[in-house]
Amino acid sequence: MLVAAAALVVLAVGDLASTFFYHVPQHLWFTLHLRTHHDRRRSYWDHAVLSRDPAILLDGILGAAPYLAIAALVWQWSWPGALLGLALGQLHVWWRHTTDLGWKTPAWLVAILRPLQIVMPEDHDGHHRDPDVEFGDIFRFYDAPARALMAWLSPWSRRVRNAAVRRNRLAVDR
Repeated sequence: MLVAAAALVVLAVGDLASTFFYHVPQHLWFTLHLRTHHDRRRSYWDHAVLSRDPAILLDGILGAAPYLAIAALVWQWSWPGALLGLALGQLHVWWRHTTDLGWKTPAWLVAILRPLQIVMPEDHDGHHRDPDVEFGDIFRFYDAPARALMAWLSPWSRRVRNAAVRRNRLAVDR
């Protein structure tokens, strides 16, 4: 029981930390994640599994760092649970990028996972196509709070800042 609880803590708290301390800031103020994870010129599978590109690897490591930190804390309770949580998280990373390979989640699996709020490959594919939706690496219940936080912080985002710079340049050129 302790192993399962530790694994769940790694997954749920790791996802919370990764979503709000890495993923959301990357979408608001930085470019590494957007250039690597949302580059439509490359396969999603390449992003998650095959790539040796240092930028893509760095994005993956930074996204995984919160899970690793939580696993280090949970290690004292149950090292097998911490390792299980990390292993399940990695398997989920690979699985959620399988739509690029033609994967379609079977209806029976959707019926089991949807009530648990698990991100399925089709959900994550929506995030690849529209970076402003479907937040949460593993759990969908982080999507609405992440989008609310982004809306609240958007006046200070890179997009707003860049748009203001473009408007100022146009005004000067006139």
